[in-house]
Amino acid sequence: MLNDYKIILASGSPRRQQFFKDLDLKFEIRLKEIEEIYPDNLKAEEITNYLAELKAKAFEGDLANDELLITSDTLVWLNGKALGKPKDYNDAFQILKSLSNQTHEVITSVCFTTTSKSETIFDITKVSFKKLSDDSIRFYLDNYKPFDKAGAYGIQEWIGLVGIHKIEGSYTNVVGLPTEKVYTYLTSI
Repeated sequence: MLNDYKIILASGSPRRQQFFKDLDLKFEIRLKEIEEIYPDNLKAEEITNYLAELKAKAFEGDLANDELLITSDTLVWLNGKALGKPKDYNDAFQILKSLSNQTHEVITSVCFTTTSKSETIFDITKVSFKKLSDDSIRFYLDNYKPFDKAGAYGIQEWIGLVGIHKIEGSYTNVVGLPTEKVYTYLTSI
């Protein structure tokens, strides 16, 4: 039963934290810095699974028996290439330019870890952008500064309102957490 566990959310993302509040789940935030480096041979959800599990490994030996650690990772997958968080303004501009008039996948993996087991789930959402002008990309970057977001955009922000014309799958997954899958998992343990 979920009530047997104290939820530890290992995420500094305000969006993920808000989802947990919106799901009416009691949780504590605990953060550890890790280098998000993965083997070159990994593709798509293999990358996010690996990174979510890597984040969980940082807590090895630090969990109490009644704690459930939740770690996650999100990336944008376009034409066989992973797009993470932009390095700077120019990188963000190039990422958004590459997403213009294209359909990409947003992949989020969530790892649930206790002292006795670890399990990872993931979700994939297809997102289609209309053609974005250079001016609209600059406006978005200048006013919203999405440098902490995979794919250099937040679907819930201006660019999502004016630039996304189709989405297939979970909206919350694109924001950073597949809430339906997470809640289903949490209520099944």
